[in-house]
Amino acid sequence: MRIAAVMIAAGALLPVCGASAQTTESRMSGLALSSDEPIQIESDLLKINEETSQATFTGNVKVVQGDTVLQAGEMIVNYSKGGGSVASGSADIREIELYKKVLIRSGTQTATADTGNFNMAEEVLVLSGEKVVLTDADNVFIGCKLTVQMKNGQAKLDSCGRRVMIQLDPKSRPKQ
Repeated sequence: MRIAAVMIAAGALLPVCGASAQTTESRMSGLALSSDEPIQIESDLLKINEETSQATFTGNVKVVQGDTVLQAGEMIVNYSKGGGSVASGSADIREIELYKKVLIRSGTQTATADTGNFNMAEEVLVLSGEKVVLTDADNVFIGCKLTVQMKNGQAKLDSCGRRVMIQLDPKSRPKQ
């Protein structure tokens, strides 16, 4: 798979029924990896280490693919040995690590976190930090760990011992 930004899907996270109010789950059907649009990556520095099959982008990292923007202070791309090269754009990406304030924006949706991890083989995105914030228009979801299964759009927002906070704007609901 090529490097790909993710799109935060349309739809609201809904509280899980049951005793625990500390986790929120939803289907995020619009979340997808895209490999058919060009990707532009900018950073202050790029270091490619073919021995460790790793490319490290540091300083004001910005990835743009379509209408999706990903920003971070540092992005480490881990690719399979013998699986191509990041420099040629043909690398078989295994994992993308994001550090130093992560922001993902697509359309009306934005997610922010301290760190992020894309496991490309498992197609799982995890954003984590002291305060992970997911916004969709005027709706706001706050926790400490957002896990998205990109294969089926299943998303879970954890509280990490605190409580998940949700602010919903009734005016943002689709018209019937």
